[in-house]
Amino acid sequence: MTHTKEEFINALKDRTKQFVLRSIKLFKALPSSEEARIIGKQFLRSASSVGANYRAVCRARSNREFFAKLSITVEEADESLFWLEIISESGILPFEKINSLMNEAEEILKILSKARSNSSHN
Repeated sequence: MTHTKEEFINALKDRTKQFVLRSIKLFKALPSSEEARIIGKQFLRSASSVGANYRAVCRARSNREFFAKLSITVEEADESLFWLEIISESGILPFEKINSLMNEAEEILKILSKARSNSSHN
């Protein structure tokens, strides 16, 4: 199935938004310990930034702005993945509870990284 550029953009907008919504659910499921609160807030900030900044990418007014905003989105997706790893490896939540969201973060990161490498920022 071939998608037009606009269909791809809209699908990724929805996908990054769903990632944010799933991240909110995970945040709500965290235990009430101090470390879970601190790490959870870091995770929620970066995860929500993925969706918000991807929308900004879609509104970029130039190739340079597109590349810069896309780079921020790549960084935030990578940071989200980092915090998910910390949540799992520290034992805050078991891997089984966050595996699906980690996979989604990895896929989004790959898509955004590929888009960035294919874009011209001159």
